[in-house]
Amino acid sequence: MTAYIGTSGWSYDHWIDVLYPRTASSRGRLDHYLREFSTVELNSSFYHWPRDSTFAGWKSRLPPGFAFAVKAPRGLTHAKKLRDPEVWIERLRTGLHELGDRRGPLLVQLAPQQQRDDARLEYFLSKVPPWIRVAVEFRHQSWLDDSVFALLERHGAAYCVMSGAGLPCVLRATASFVYVRLHGPDHEHLYGGSYSDDDLQWWAARIRQWRQDGREVFAYFNNDGGGNAVRNARYLRDLTREM
Repeated sequence: MTAYIGTSGWSYDHWIDVLYPRTASSRGRLDHYLREFSTVELNSSFYHWPRDSTFAGWKSRLPPGFAFAVKAPRGLTHAKKLRDPEVWIERLRTGLHELGDRRGPLLVQLAPQQQRDDARLEYFLSKVPPWIRVAVEFRHQSWLDDSVFALLERHGAAYCVMSGAGLPCVLRATASFVYVRLHGPDHEHLYGGSYSDDDLQWWAARIRQWRQDGREVFAYFNNDGGGNAVRNARYLRDLTREM
């Protein structure tokens, strides 16, 4: 099975001379990213959901085999807290449809203050079209329960495996794919630091096991400062290629 390794976002000024040259335009940064990685996690969609035509434009630029994961909008996850999701799901449906065979999973990150509500989560997942693969990132400890994992399994949704300050690292697979977000190794600051070679070799071993179990893996580095995400993604990508 395939392991897709990339970063959360692709356009950061502090990635100049790490991923793209100083001469690269803002639009051209994606082209430099595509030369190195086979997947990306779109984070800007959390703040502003793109137009359908924007998704279509991205699709036209992505090479065959590329997986474009998308983060669900905060209007759905943080403002509405998944309540009455139908209007948002329709917007998700039309936008993600434009990505066609370049479409990766939809990341649904719940707010840190949102406590467990099985009925609300189940209703939301029941309304998502089956062709949209969903990964759910829980930030509140109350969700970490076998009944919640079973709920995700019933709907083919992935539990988002997390690494980062103050976040539980639970290696649980609940779908045909595994979704991993690597927020940085700094124990005091989320999104801080660079993973060591030993850290990344440990993650490579986990990815190897998931692949041996017949699951695709999507892993994204979110420690963007100083280009750390790019360097870490390159190393983990190379490790998984050698498997």
